[in-house]
Amino acid sequence: MTPQRAPVRLDRVETQDQISIPTDRLTLRPLRRADMGLIDHYAADERVARMTTSIPHPLPPGATDAFVTRCLGGDRDEVVWTMDATQSGLGELVGLISLEQMDRGQAEIGYWVAPIVWNTGLATEALRALMQANPLGNKQIFGKVFQDNPASARVLTNAGFDYIGDAEAFSVARGAVMPQWTYIRQMS
Repeated sequence: MTPQRAPVRLDRVETQDQISIPTDRLTLRPLRRADMGLIDHYAADERVARMTTSIPHPLPPGATDAFVTRCLGGDRDEVVWTMDATQSGLGELVGLISLEQMDRGQAEIGYWVAPIVWNTGLATEALRALMQANPLGNKQIFGKVFQDNPASARVLTNAGFDYIGDAEAFSVARGAVMPQWTYIRQMS
């Protein structure tokens, strides 16, 4: 089954036709309001928050609601999929994966997975499926990970990303600028 592409504009992403992407052990599906409880549960975990640039720790009241409301809004720059592993008996939500649309056919990948599925290969499976579907029709996709997160770097390289250099980014949970590794995947 070949997924249909979501309509894309260069400046914003229109997502009323966001696709679901099946894999062997999970389905990448559009985010829904019912996901808020599990997002809140996992995003509040300091181990998850510290590996992202944008999740604060402790997670303030209303942060998950604001995130989901933004994600479900009309036009936006970021398309978020839920990693739903119900078919494997692992849970309705075991992580999130997103593409933030940039210009010139480029996007940046972002993802986090729940600690209960760390080192299971689910993140790699989700990323490979998203790259194969290429639902936004990107030419290049970038990824960045903190240098103290080699497992996430392996997810990128296992999904065909190439290392292109070092960078730095502010981590809200850590309250500090942290060194990152930057990767790219050519899609065409």
